[in-house]
Amino acid sequence: MSIRIVLVDPKHPGNIGAVARAMKNMGLRELRLVRPALFPHTEATARASGADDVLDAAQVHEDFGQAIADCGLVVGTSARQRHMPWNLVEPRECAPQIVQAASAGGAAIVFGTERTGLTNVELERCNLLLTIPTDSDYSSLNLAMAVQVVTYELWLAARPGAPQPPPREVPLASAEEMARLYVHIEQVLEAIDFRDRTGGGHLMTRIRRLFNRAQLDQNEMNILRGILTAVQSRRRPAGRVR
Repeated sequence: MSIRIVLVDPKHPGNIGAVARAMKNMGLRELRLVRPALFPHTEATARASGADDVLDAAQVHEDFGQAIADCGLVVGTSARQRHMPWNLVEPRECAPQIVQAASAGGAAIVFGTERTGLTNVELERCNLLLTIPTDSDYSSLNLAMAVQVVTYELWLAARPGAPQPPPREVPLASAEEMARLYVHIEQVLEAIDFRDRTGGGHLMTRIRRLFNRAQLDQNEMNILRGILTAVQSRRRPAGRVR
């Protein structure tokens, strides 16, 4: 089972170490770091408190897309609602779904930078938006606390004896495949001169949210790409080399 914790733009090395410790407490080992400000660092090692193996195996990426490319389910995290409405899920609610996706390929839980969280552009790459319910008088959680809560729920959902959703017959399309789908859609929309009639400039954002929410499997992805290719073939002028 592959469940990946992804930290985007972490600023404090101590937080990276504390996250590694939280992960190892709950049996997770796969840590990805996107543009960490300071890593490796002695403070990260000190805060890991014995989870040095998680830090040593951590992979560093310059691009967010690289960190999630091979994952079928990508879950973003946020403490606040965004300008475009999302259907928020809580850790206990979505943990079984994450475990199911991880068993059939890979899943990623993504945490943004400490002060501002994930950007809207990064959230557009996610299938779900997870939020941790807290007391309204004081809702602030530090990064390691948030990771600990989420990984605890994953541990409960994955431990022996826990009820499991039925396995997927067909794996989910990966984040990299979804990114290629969106490029293909944009090409076709341009070819047929389909424009954003709302004037808001959010057409592709809404399309991404639609298909991310649908969580396409490999067969569904192939069908959609085949339809788009057929549209392109019909639009191609006679005699033009493909």
